[in-house]
Amino acid sequence: MTETETELREVLAEGRTIAVVGIKNKEAEDAYRVPRYLQEQGYRIIPVNPKYEQVLGEPCHASLREVEAPVAIVNLFRASDHIPRHVDEILAMSPLPRAVWMQLGIHDGESTTRLRAVGIDVVQDRCIMVEHKRLCA
Repeated sequence: MTETETELREVLAEGRTIAVVGIKNKEAEDAYRVPRYLQEQGYRIIPVNPKYEQVLGEPCHASLREVEAPVAIVNLFRASDHIPRHVDEILAMSPLPRAVWMQLGIHDGESTTRLRAVGIDVVQDRCIMVEHKRLCA
């Protein structure tokens, strides 16, 4: 698992394109505020949520299967019980992302094992915005 400050910094420095699964379109929601912050920091955000056509000025994809651009980080704003389904989509991506980042309160041991088995770094139960502010800002 990716947990050291050095590893987290590397993921954040090398991963400039982030697919945000479960993104929201309301400013009060963490699933909107966090990707907006990252976008303001120069990251390319690829929204993934079947409920919306556009978020943060970017076209929204119904699922990761629709994302054609290479993605460095998949950021998951989904309940832990949904993670295995998203891992299936992540493992079907080509190329594979460098990392999967699960937001605060989100974790799944079996999914982490599957992702790490193919060389994908995994961060669980951490806010990507908080870590970026702490390590990179």
